Amino acid sequence: MTRHFLLIMLIAILPYLPGQAQSIRPLTAGTKTSLRGLSAPDDQVVWSSGSNGFVGRSTDGGIHWTWRQVPGFERTDFRDIEAFDSLTAVIMGISDPGYILRTDDGGNHWQVVYADSTKGVFMDAMHLLPDGRGIVVGDPIDEKLYAVETTDNGRKWQRVDPAKLPSLEDGEAFFASSGGNVMLYDNSSFGAVTGGVSSRWLTTAGSVRLPLQQGRQSTGANAVAAGYNGRLVVVGGDFANDKRTDSTCAVSIDGGKTWLIPTIGLNGYRSSVTHLGNGRFLACGTSGVDISEDGGMHWRLVTGEGFHVSTHSKCGKRNYLAGSNGRVAVVENIDR
Repeated sequence: MTRHFLLIMLIAILPYLPGQAQSIRPLTAGTKTSLRGLSAPDDQVVWSSGSNGFVGRSTDGGIHWTWRQVPGFERTDFRDIEAFDSLTAVIMGISDPGYILRTDDGGNHWQVVYADSTKGVFMDAMHLLPDGRGIVVGDPIDEKLYAVETTDNGRKWQRVDPAKLPSLEDGEAFFASSGGNVMLYDNSSFGAVTGGVSSRWLTTAGSVRLPLQQGRQSTGANAVAAGYNGRLVVVGGDFANDKRTDSTCAVSIDGGKTWLIPTIGLNGYRSSVTHLGNGRFLACGTSGVDISEDGGMHWRLVTGEGFHVSTHSKCGKRNYLAGSNGRVAVVENIDR
């Protein structure tokens, strides 16, 4: 075996060597909340939201945290959050009724900007763009996708006409697991991934069935992330069997028209996926965290510790994780 051949083999396997793996550094834990909302406007500012009405904020990269229960919403589960800076953020309460709140003073005060007590309302995920437009999707009402939208950074919201939205199949819905199952594009169209009895990639132009676990209420897609040049990565699986590894990820290189199954898949159910740049993706769920260096086609385990949600800072390089028991962590060596 020649030196030249050995060098080629070493280069090929280098990204997967254990010594090169990223590590998870805990930042905070112990608050009585399960965190599923996470947003980082930059490397220093990070917000998180969760059950029991809690919202957390750090302005120094996670060294110090301020945790508050939103007055009057101590029993609300805030499953998603979108933060603009250290002072401004929007949070989404899932149901009974569904609420959207906004703060302009760092979480000291919150204003209800949208409330819906319609029977069956259950909000699942939210996505806001820098130009002020945003969307929230929820479980179907009368077999129609539920959605509300904003054009002014979440100050005012209105329900989208159900007739303009795709119909959902019997037993098909969304998971409010990480706020990651919908994305709004610059041309005002959106894409979303569904789960349950059916799991599909939905857009305003149509739908494509995903090659993921489906057929049960606990199965299907949980989150989607967009890379460059039309690449999409979807993660999910079966949250009731979170160590099952087959059919937990799908990759598209043509904007969602067709879907591929990774060569080396995820190490279990994953509820969140984040694009880190340069073809790298990070996925997390209750059974661990995985990273891919090649656009989602090969994955390796970072840790078996479970987290619900991940996010990459919008103007920076840091990647944060959040989960049960008020845990927030940062992924180290992400830029190696």
